Amino acid sequence: MTVVTIAEEHPRQPAIIRLLELSDAYAASLYPAESNHLVDISTLGRPTVSFFVARRDGDIVGCCALVEAGDGTAEIKRMFVDPEARGLQIGKRLLTALEAKADKLGLSAIRLETGIYQPEAIGLYKTFGYVERTPFGSYQADPLSLFMEKKVAQVAE
Repeated sequence: MTVVTIAEEHPRQPAIIRLLELSDAYAASLYPAESNHLVDISTLGRPTVSFFVARRDGDIVGCCALVEAGDGTAEIKRMFVDPEARGLQIGKRLLTALEAKADKLGLSAIRLETGIYQPEAIGLYKTFGYVERTPFGSYQADPLSLFMEKKVAQVAE
């Protein structure tokens, strides 16, 4: 029986670096460099980042980060599942853990930027209730980018 676990871990691990390299190569195969908004490993290790790791039978097969913006919102970064582990609902499990963390932190919204050539990712986010929105933060409008957001908590007025 396959056991999948999701837990917060430090990103600086060889298997995570391998996953990020796979993610970088995948993004580079779909989009030009100026449309790839990837964060590096040092950013992922900051105190304002919650980094989640998916393991299948102990082996790292997926990851994602919740990066707090400092304004009561956070952004999903580096959501990636090893192609060898696709079909095991790992993306859903990672997103569930990430949203639970956002709720625990009392965040008002989770935002993300993804590429238009990633229908599986877009479908996952839509299934979880994310809706399209305008660019946020330092992002500029890009015809290859899709910006999404989900409200996760009521902000006290």
